Amino acid sequence: MQPPDWNDLRIFLAIARGGQIARAARALGLDATTIGRRLRKLEGDLGQRLFEQTRDGQSLTQAGERLLAQVEAMQAAAEAIGEPGGTSGLSGTLRISVSEGFGTGYLSPRIADFAARHPGLTIDLAANSGFLSPSKRETDIAILLARPRAGQVVASRLTDYMLGFYASADYLTAEGEPRDLAAARTRTLVGYVPDLLYAPELRYLDGLGEDLTARIRSTSINAQAQMIRAGAGIGILPRFIGDADPQLRRIVADVAIRRSFWLVTHRDNQRLGRIEAFRRWIAERVATDAALFTT
Repeated sequence: MQPPDWNDLRIFLAIARGGQIARAARALGLDATTIGRRLRKLEGDLGQRLFEQTRDGQSLTQAGERLLAQVEAMQAAAEAIGEPGGTSGLSGTLRISVSEGFGTGYLSPRIADFAARHPGLTIDLAANSGFLSPSKRETDIAILLARPRAGQVVASRLTDYMLGFYASADYLTAEGEPRDLAAARTRTLVGYVPDLLYAPELRYLDGLGEDLTARIRSTSINAQAQMIRAGAGIGILPRFIGDADPQLRRIVADVAIRRSFWLVTHRDNQRLGRIEAFRRWIAERVATDAALFTT
């Protein structure tokens, strides 16, 4: 068995993280034919098959899983050597999966600070309705709405956050302000599409009474915020979105909903320099901005 070439191991790592040869090719700036050829060479050098071909792409074999743990440990050691006393030597790609609301309402306006501290990193921010899985290595880090109950992951609570009812200033002038939940029941409600929810934690109206039903609905929290701003009705938004919008007013003071964000990584990746750097940074930012989430 020949010792593997480090460049081939980098290609193996990119395929393992991306789940597809095509994704690895895009991430590394190589063509898919070269990626496939280098993978076959690596498998020949090791005398082991590292991936199974599936309908969705490449899935790690047991030998591949063992090699991935070793390669990630090697990368973590290399990153540590490159960052004595700090994190300025970080390089590669960091993929972060977050909810649409947190990604666009909080993280996107602040990510430039993290990027400036680590100019060698490429940062992928997946902020949409749904999450990529750290357990399946679809992402390096996920900020989830609940602590995972299974999978080879480590999770820590990032922060609690509060939600409440909001309406636009123009709507309140035209329609008057509903002072309590009973009055809110008589108004047009804006909310999620129930059968298209990607997380049970988003079923805000269910916890407030059986007769609360959204009539104008969207899978997107940003679309909901825009519709509320346009006067389509009233709806529930995270305070870090609603309070930041000068056109919106928080209403129905007796309704205050608490949820949590959880920071989740694969347990084999948690010591990688780029992941540790982001975990420290986001924890510090959220602590500094605590008033946006819980007041």
